[in-house]
Amino acid sequence: NTQRVTLPNNGGELYFETEDMDAFLPQLDRWQVQFVHRLKEHRWGQRVVRFYDPDGHIIEVGENMAMVVRRFLATGMTMEEVSARMDVSVEDLNKLLQD
Repeated sequence: NTQRVTLPNNGGELYFETEDMDAFLPQLDRWQVQFVHRLKEHRWGQRVVRFYDPDGHIIEVGENMAMVVRRFLATGMTMEEVSARMDVSVEDLNKLLQD
């Protein structure tokens, strides 16, 4: 399912990360933003949301990748299962968690 994304002002897109997506999302409803898309989860597990700022620029807020690993581990997944789910080596996941 492909959706055409238009930029009303021919502007750009800004990307930010959050360590607490669940706390961030309710703020968007309070701000009454126009969504490009509400929360979605990429195949590797990162959750993201995209919306327009008041000037028509696209803002994407994604879950910090270390938080994705921690979220999966908190559900009881092993590091090997997280590695398979995210298609990232266990070694690289451990480096990510150390940063």
